[in-house]
Amino acid sequence: MVFEPRKYRNLMQSERFDSFIVTYKETDLWIGLSPGSVNDDLKKFTLATLKYLWDELETYINSNPHFGKSLRPLLIDNRMPKIIKRMILSSQKAGIGPMSSVAGFFSEFIGKSLKSEYMIEEIVVENGGDIYLDIITPITLTVHAGKSPLSEKIGITIPQESTPLGICTSSGTVGPSLSYGIADAVMIACKDTALADSYATAFCNNVRSISDIEKVLQETEEFSEILAALIICDDKMGIRGDFEMVVL
Repeated sequence: MVFEPRKYRNLMQSERFDSFIVTYKETDLWIGLSPGSVNDDLKKFTLATLKYLWDELETYINSNPHFGKSLRPLLIDNRMPKIIKRMILSSQKAGIGPMSSVAGFFSEFIGKSLKSEYMIEEIVVENGGDIYLDIITPITLTVHAGKSPLSEKIGITIPQESTPLGICTSSGTVGPSLSYGIADAVMIACKDTALADSYATAFCNNVRSISDIEKVLQETEEFSEILAALIICDDKMGIRGDFEMVVL
């Protein structure tokens, strides 16, 4: 597996976090933790947890190939593993296929597992633009939007009381993921990271032109789980929600 260089990671707050990268199959995680938290045992635990998630996912897909291919929501069967149920539930709410939630789900699962196992104060898990946050002081996240002139010029400040939180970004112009839209970035914030991931994909699909920004932002207001939304398309943007926007 060859991973696309993620240059936006150079903007991560190296002075605030001890960080490391874990890669396995199609997953490439940047993990930032409270200073002094990272050690070899924690790294091994993280990789083992990631392998567990992939084993569960691939075992299910091998028996149910439609799960990995469906672009529409699937029904939940009580015999399904908990991981599969969680992904399906998120995608049902967003109205798209279950694999839309996989990156966000993996981020949150890894973050919560590390918190439980090592009692770490601050955790940031970034998985291709899909982020799980659990912090004790405010943090400003930069929005990467490909070739848009607004890319990395806009930040969102997240207060500690809003976390744990999932912040996920989908793009019709950046990265290999399937999208029917043309937005350079659609960012969605929810308490549930898998759900934020599915919503980001769904609303990105709906941005077919710059004129759709306002309409799609209004659509996000219909879902109480969505705490904030930001859309960047070329040199235009729209934002709504609970968090402060910062011009960088």
